[in-house]
Amino acid sequence: MARPRRRGGAGAWVAAVLAAALQVLAVSAAGKYRAVFNFGDSLVDAGNLVTDGIPDYLATARPPYGQTYFGYPTGRCSDGRLVVDFIAQEFGLPLLPPSKAKNASFARGANFAITGATALDTDFFERRGLGKTVWNSGSLFTQIQWLRDIKPSFCSSTQDCKDFFAKSLFVVGEFGGNDYNAPLFAGKDLREAYNLMPHVVQGISDGVEQLIAEGARDLIVPGVMPSGCFPVYLTMYKEPKEGYGSRSSCLKRFNTFSWVHNSMLKRALAKLRAQASWGFYKQLPRACCGAPGTGPYNFNLTAKCGEPGATACADPKTHWSWDGIHLTEAAYGHIARGAPESSRNNRIEAGAPELALRPSSRMGLPLSPSPANSESVLLEDDRPHRHSLRLRLHQLTASIELLRSGKEVQG
Repeated sequence: MARPRRRGGAGAWVAAVLAAALQVLAVSAAGKYRAVFNFGDSLVDAGNLVTDGIPDYLATARPPYGQTYFGYPTGRCSDGRLVVDFIAQEFGLPLLPPSKAKNASFARGANFAITGATALDTDFFERRGLGKTVWNSGSLFTQIQWLRDIKPSFCSSTQDCKDFFAKSLFVVGEFGGNDYNAPLFAGKDLREAYNLMPHVVQGISDGVEQLIAEGARDLIVPGVMPSGCFPVYLTMYKEPKEGYGSRSSCLKRFNTFSWVHNSMLKRALAKLRAQASWGFYKQLPRACCGAPGTGPYNFNLTAKCGEPGATACADPKTHWSWDGIHLTEAAYGHIARGAPESSRNNRIEAGAPELALRPSSRMGLPLSPSPANSESVLLEDDRPHRHSLRLRLHQLTASIELLRSGKEVQG
């Protein structure tokens, strides 16, 4: 297969991301999702930073911001709508209200993103002497807590919330840009940003896992944008001629940095998919209900489930062992439903591949990379009688023109 020619730059990447998101989602009829919940930084902030008034330093809350679509500033760091706005409109949903908005209804979703947000909490940066360059404490984990805080406004119980989230779409990011800006804007070398990368990617993965525990099944997890194409970096960093892309004039080493982050994130999400592929996270055989003992199994003979000192895990469906001796309801359900299915599969050998866990075209996911290079990972046990996470991790990370190769990114 011929390698596609790379051209364009950040504009091509943004167009590819938006086209990929809508291509993946538009196949579903409007109304498939009851709500959309969005998390992120200034790229998707719909006004959280200005709900309590406009800070003197914040130029993005003043004209000409917002002029193209709204006709006035809304707190979005753009002249108009953001990617998540297009996604909401694609499903016939209203534009998501900022989660900090007063007297807002969140029955159709909420936007928790806030300008300056990082994947990692601020204390991580403070321990590394970078606290002054991270001025906003609205990290991914803080935003997830904001979600928990408003849950009573649209669901009444733990199970009710899980059911609601199972019919909602979660957009998680992008995250990472501000984490990497912390050392870069402090005048440190790009190597310092590389040192943060494993922590940042793990933080995003941990956040996605927390949302899964809350009941999320369908998630879009974008990667970072090609930073080498942005005027701020092109202005701050000067390179010899060979350091720029021959077609886009972007900084190659910064685009390579973005490519490495996105590749690492893709692997982390694939690992997360494998962990949850049948509804049980791959882990040590830990009891859901028990107490720490001599080993890592959450089992203690002196504090068994139901006895003082023992507690139950937050979500038994993620465990197969209930109390160290017996199974969880979810595990028993798998066994009960698996027997007749196993018999049926044995009878229909020729059709077995169709029963395998694989990308599903009926959910609008391409079975091969789309022209916009939307790399989609579908975690779905879509047979209706099985426990299903139906988690989609759409990693909309790169256009084929720009971030195709990690060895040499031409721009």
